[in-house]
Amino acid sequence: MKLTRRALLLLAGGARILRPQGMASRGVKPTPRGKPSGIPFNARFTDVAEAAGLRAPVIYGGVDRKDYILETMACGCAFIDYDNDGWIDIFLLGGTRFDSPPEGATNRLYKNNRDGTFSDVTDKAGLRRTGWAVGVCAGDYDNDGFDDLFITYWGENVLYHNNGDGTFTDVTKKAGVGANRTRWGAGCAWIDYDRDGKLDLFVSNYLDFDIRRAQKPGENENCKFKNIPVNCGPRGLAPGLHSLFHNNGDSTFTDVTKAAGIADIKGHYGLTAVTADFDEDGWPDIFVACDSTSSLLLMNNRDGTFREEGVERGAGLNDDGSEQAGMGAGIGDYNLDGHLDIFKGHFTDDTCALYRNDGKGNFSDVTLGAGLGVETRFTCWGAGIVDLDNDGNPDLFLVSGNIYPEIEALVPGYPYKTPRIVFRNLGNGKFEELIETAGPGIEAPHASRGCAFGDFDNDGDIDMLIVNINEPPSLLRNDVSGGNHWLKVLLVGSTSNRSAIGASVVVSYGGRRQVQAVSGQASYLSVNDRRLHYGLGKAASADLEIRWPNGKLEKIANVRADQLVVVREGSGVIRTDRFEKR
Repeated sequence: MKLTRRALLLLAGGARILRPQGMASRGVKPTPRGKPSGIPFNARFTDVAEAAGLRAPVIYGGVDRKDYILETMACGCAFIDYDNDGWIDIFLLGGTRFDSPPEGATNRLYKNNRDGTFSDVTDKAGLRRTGWAVGVCAGDYDNDGFDDLFITYWGENVLYHNNGDGTFTDVTKKAGVGANRTRWGAGCAWIDYDRDGKLDLFVSNYLDFDIRRAQKPGENENCKFKNIPVNCGPRGLAPGLHSLFHNNGDSTFTDVTKAAGIADIKGHYGLTAVTADFDEDGWPDIFVACDSTSSLLLMNNRDGTFREEGVERGAGLNDDGSEQAGMGAGIGDYNLDGHLDIFKGHFTDDTCALYRNDGKGNFSDVTLGAGLGVETRFTCWGAGIVDLDNDGNPDLFLVSGNIYPEIEALVPGYPYKTPRIVFRNLGNGKFEELIETAGPGIEAPHASRGCAFGDFDNDGDIDMLIVNINEPPSLLRNDVSGGNHWLKVLLVGSTSNRSAIGASVVVSYGGRRQVQAVSGQASYLSVNDRRLHYGLGKAASADLEIRWPNGKLEKIANVRADQLVVVREGSGVIRTDRFEKR
């Protein structure tokens, strides 16, 4: 393995590891913006949450000030078809408050009514729970055909078994997956790391936070921002320890953290966890976006163990060797070379990061060359590499929001509520930033965190579900014009795990190749629609190359565009749906 420039910087002691405040930031100014391309952007986003029935606020800590870091990080959300009716439903995590929690503080499940609206079925489903929920991952751990939910908490994590009748059962104690090693559960990811056809579970922990001994705002250098007292951390607080649970095949799990080498990984503030085969050896790896410490890339040794190589492989630090405040992460193939790249959001006064994969799991920071350095104003969370206008070139999307509501009055340049960000792919390895021109749902300011990508109205484009702190969520409906084609692929495992988590699909169309992977968590602590979505541009058909989680390869030629194809492992296409109006 060839060491990257940033790894050499670190090993030589030349890394710029900054520690003037709780959150890592390089304090960089934006690069100059180029001349607008003038190319029409044929996607437009409108927030339809209220009309859709998503009116309950996501309670998370104080409104006007936040005394503790727990109140600032908030939570994720999920697009999940929990009842297998072909229409994705919505699961929203929620928090609480230290003083007199509001009555409506709970996680919420909304059923898709197939007409643009949703019904709150939280109580019927058995999912009402008040607490500090953080992350969610979805996957069918018992291969019964229905996706289950694992939720991380500041407190005890929870595993809900999907009963297949619209209800869920808390099986945490029976399954043996509830305990957090440092109490603050954050990222989680289903992963069949040993390829036995059963989903195992990885859990990242953020940090060790105890309200009884928590420091007060302004108490030390890690509790200040622009010399203003703010909540403390993450620096100055003990980092989390991460866990791996092996699926025993009888609805129970065994903690294999030590045996798998995960216990040796220390000193990282772990958040979003994304699983995929980054080095294309047929075995799933784990990327963990880490806050104010180097991010983790856990490479699968194919013997039940992992080795951590984030810095060495170029995905742990930025190109000048600096730690960044990694919150969320999206994976996809932005340059259409058939390899999975990583896109990560960061703290204000810093750039986001785009890491290009060489196909062997070695990454290069191409952020500045791709034109992403033009934006450093916002703190960014949920992230995705997704084709928003179906032109066949995946775009980049971020949600943003500051973490200190109390400083806006004192430092107006750091507003608490900020817009969403679209970096439109120009098709030449470069991007241009769009905010106002992408529609009112993009430019509207919110303090946002989690974000899920999917097609809630089954009209052939990518919509977004976004968590807004102490406000109702946003549901951004995408209205695409211009006549571009698209294709959706839903995989069903047979000998592999039923959810096909860990599978990848290379779609070839119009002389281009794009890979995507099925993952149980992405963005910021959230779950995307498990139906992989490909914009095809003007191509009317595509060829599929599927790499199943057990390593088997399956090819399907000449698939017609503008439809969903359901592929069962070993059986080919078993169903298609052209999403006719119903």
